[in-house]
Amino acid sequence: MVNWQVTATTIHCDAVDDEVTLMVYKDGTAKCTGYKKYGEPTRETLSLLKKRQKQVDRNLACQGAECERVVQYRDNLFKEEAEKNPLFELMKEHQQ
Repeated sequence: MVNWQVTATTIHCDAVDDEVTLMVYKDGTAKCTGYKKYGEPTRETLSLLKKRQKQVDRNLACQGAECERVVQYRDNLFKEEAEKNPLFELMKEHQQ
């Protein structure tokens, strides 16, 4: 399907005001390291988020497993693959 197993990028996520890593696997699954930390925050993490909220003067909350940042990163990667290899879309559809 693709020539890589996993690809990742680190971004500043404005939803939680922190650096997170977005990972996309060759099977199309995608994850965000911020979801593990901020999706179901511990008391300590919740306290940190509340402190940051006061500093930036807006609500901060993880948008969950299907965050638009993760989805957009995944979709852009697969779009790039399809542009490089016209058969990519056919192979992707065949595997589903």
